Amino acid sequence: MKIYITSIMVNDQDTALGFYTDILGFVKKHEIPMGAHKWLTLVSPGNEDGPELGLEPADHPAVAPFREALMADGIPFTSFAVDDVHAEYERLIGLGVVFTQQPTEMGPVTVATFDDTCGNLIQISSYAG
Repeated sequence: MKIYITSIMVNDQDTALGFYTDILGFVKKHEIPMGAHKWLTLVSPGNEDGPELGLEPADHPAVAPFREALMADGIPFTSFAVDDVHAEYERLIGLGVVFTQQPTEMGPVTVATFDDTCGNLIQISSYAG
């Protein structure tokens, strides 16, 4: 068994597509119209056959209270691995990304958390072990 697609709920798929590709650097893999929304997935650059990140519409009534609770408690919806959290933090700050947690070392792991502008907190992490 392997991870094929993992999803994140977003307020607006087009806005999320811009943020996740133009700012974070993911690559669009699928964009298939499906009525008012679309099947929209991204992959990591250089890993086009790897796991996909689905940008799912946040229309379901259960999504809003769940995401509001996570945001209120400062809990990231998901985490992405980067080679160097400090360098990625500086790059993203330069692009106007708002962080809720600066790079923090936690033993062999360094993490930082930012607002994805689409209703979620996202953590980046690097492992130095």
